[in-house]
Amino acid sequence: MTGKLVVGITGASGAIYAVRFLQHASRYFSQLLVIASEHALSVARAELGTEVDAHTLCPQSLLGAEYPNIVFLNPKDYFTPPASGSFRHDGMVIIPCSMGTAGRIAHGVSDDLIARAADVCLKERRKLILVVRETPLNLIHLRTLTTLTEAGAVVLPAAPAFYHRPQSVEELVDTVVARVLQQLGVEQQIVSQWQVEE
Repeated sequence: MTGKLVVGITGASGAIYAVRFLQHASRYFSQLLVIASEHALSVARAELGTEVDAHTLCPQSLLGAEYPNIVFLNPKDYFTPPASGSFRHDGMVIIPCSMGTAGRIAHGVSDDLIARAADVCLKERRKLILVVRETPLNLIHLRTLTTLTEAGAVVLPAAPAFYHRPQSVEELVDTVVARVLQQLGVEQQIVSQWQVEE
């Protein structure tokens, strides 16, 4: 278990994607620096029934267990390592990523730590993965995603796979989580590769 990963959580629907990703990624990275927006916490309360808010945010309150390698950062605090290009890490995942956040990143509007950390990834040529969760997509969305791809980001829509016949919502979500980990170069064991003998 090596490396540091920055994780952004926005207010797009799909808080379970963030929870499952953090639970799995904590096995592969020595440190996860997590930035959750206020809207992300509101969505988590609505979708997951958690009591988490900005004052109680910790691994236990969001993930249901203690994860010593997960650190939550204040989304308004720019005096943290991910806000600077001099901080070395292995990339950033925004999961789920709202189209509003994607639009701000695409146009260089660093109005919070999530957008600033993503901007740093682009300018330093580090891996940036945006797990967008929106449908249908309008022309503005499509142009935003094109701009991000041209700038070097990986756009990975939250589009679960069904060919492994998932038996629960968690297993369905994990098909997306597995693809994110693969994009990060992790030899994940969550979902087997298609048509590959184990």
